[in-house]
Amino acid sequence: QYQSTSSDPSEGGLHPQNIFRLLHRSERLNLEQQVLFRVDLNHFSASQDRGESNGLLVFSRYIDEDNLYYAGVRVDGNVIIKKKLNGTYHTLLETPYFNKVDTYDRESFPSLLPQNKFFGIKTKTQDAGDGVQITIWLDENNTGQWIQVGQVIDDGRSFGGAAITEAGHPGIRTDFMDVSIDDYRIRSL
Repeated sequence: QYQSTSSDPSEGGLHPQNIFRLLHRSERLNLEQQVLFRVDLNHFSASQDRGESNGLLVFSRYIDEDNLYYAGVRVDGNVIIKKKLNGTYHTLLETPYFNKVDTYDRESFPSLLPQNKFFGIKTKTQDAGDGVQITIWLDENNTGQWIQVGQVIDDGRSFGGAAITEAGHPGIRTDFMDVSIDDYRIRSL
């Protein structure tokens, strides 16, 4: 399957984890998700799809592969919240976090994420008037101490078009790395 549909990013089907996507069966509207990630091994593939936008991400309101929200941390060290609407990505929030010492470079510093230790990502997606508010927290040392690192409201005008106001699937995305995932929780609001 991967060899024929995603040959370049999966390196001919040898590394399907390069484009790992996990969707929950249920559809949720307003929810909170949290998950622990541990980067065990990076895959510095020659694929043109490997770049600074790869990362450890949490989906919300995933309608289909072209209409969704995601939030998390990218390999360039930035916290990110994005909307994909009709196949086009729109950045709602991007702020530096793990890149205080080094600067991302595809060849010399291809990942600024913590390695070989669990850290947490928590998101909340909820209706806000006619829009959608997304909040993200990190627990950098897996201590249970969550720090809010970003919040944005998609008002349906400022970020490429309509807010995604219907229920969709929650889920997880990782790119070009072997990742251990633990303690994934979903709570409807």
